[in-house]
Amino acid sequence: MANQAKDGETVIIKKYANRRLYNTRTSSYITLDHLAQMVKENVDFKVIDAKSGADLTHTILTQIIMEEEAGGSQMLPTNFLRQLIGMYGNSMQGLLPGYLEASMEHFRENQAKLRKAIEDSIGANPLAQIAQRNMEIFKAAAAAFVPGAQAATGEDKPAADGDELANLREQVAEMQKKLDKLVK
Repeated sequence: MANQAKDGETVIIKKYANRRLYNTRTSSYITLDHLAQMVKENVDFKVIDAKSGADLTHTILTQIIMEEEAGGSQMLPTNFLRQLIGMYGNSMQGLLPGYLEASMEHFRENQAKLRKAIEDSIGANPLAQIAQRNMEIFKAAAAAFVPGAQAATGEDKPAADGDELANLREQVAEMQKKLDKLVK
């Protein structure tokens, strides 16, 4: 992607007084949606005020969260927001950012472990293997009723056991991507 930073370089985004954002790497104006996509793609960027040079990254990221929350895909519960606001000015305010960062990192690690465990268990699941074989039988039957259908799909013979496992893993990965899109 054109927004990708080379070898860990940070992409500099300039924010102008007219509220426009300028990506210095691609030499183009971008929107908050572009920045949100860059975050999802793990592209490191820094937003600076074009006039003063002040770092606005925190403010812009907060603005992206506000727009996501207002857009109907609410992720932050009201009670959590109340508690967060209550922490401002509290003696624990300095500890909270580190705690939240560590908690989010732990959550992401567990999410990745869970995804891998599900993929591994589906690959070893005899019911999933039976479903795959049933699908192959169904495709073969469909090909018998619709001449040329098998040639059009490029499947001349049933897949070997190793191929079945690879196919199942691909299907699980595709389903996980669809689920991730639905959640977002």
